[in-house]
Amino acid sequence: MKKTFIFLVGGMLMLAACEQPNTGANETTSETPAKPKLSFAYVNSDSLAANYLYFSEINDQLETKRAKYEKEFANRANGLQRQIQDFQQTANNMTIAQARAVEEDLTRKQQNLQQYQQSLTQELLKEEAKLNKELYEKVATYLADYGKSKGIDFIFKYSTAGEIWYGDSSYDITEEIIKGLNEQYKAGQKVTPADSTTVN
Repeated sequence: MKKTFIFLVGGMLMLAACEQPNTGANETTSETPAKPKLSFAYVNSDSLAANYLYFSEINDQLETKRAKYEKEFANRANGLQRQIQDFQQTANNMTIAQARAVEEDLTRKQQNLQQYQQSLTQELLKEEAKLNKELYEKVATYLADYGKSKGIDFIFKYSTAGEIWYGDSSYDITEEIIKGLNEQYKAGQKVTPADSTTVN
């Protein structure tokens, strides 16, 4: 009878141990929420640059301004060149003091022309930086809205010279982004990203 009692008590303890809730590491694991699955997509920046209308507009603006600056510089440079040629032709008829004064004047004008060229270059670089910033902000804002509306956690930039060597085409949202950005550009105001299936 004593042996039977010990056996029953042992069995009850084993049963109780099986029915007790897990504690420690097991309990922490069961209560910790599962890490959500991240969603990715990418945009081909080369295609974006080739097909985004606002990007073309920026390039046109820069080219127009560059051509204008080059013309202004060429006009001044040609004017100075004519003065130098005139001096060379008439220098023999001048006194030493007169020739020296003209040379100093021409030297000063050459220095001014160089400074003018530098100022035009700086102005063009400044304008380019400004337009590129506007372009970046437009694209970044649109992608942020797009990513939130589609449940995408990360949108990468894919380019020929970039750091991403390969991307599955199912994650490529370039065409949709270009379409949405161009619609926004044409409308002149913020638009809702085009509907599509969420990329997971």
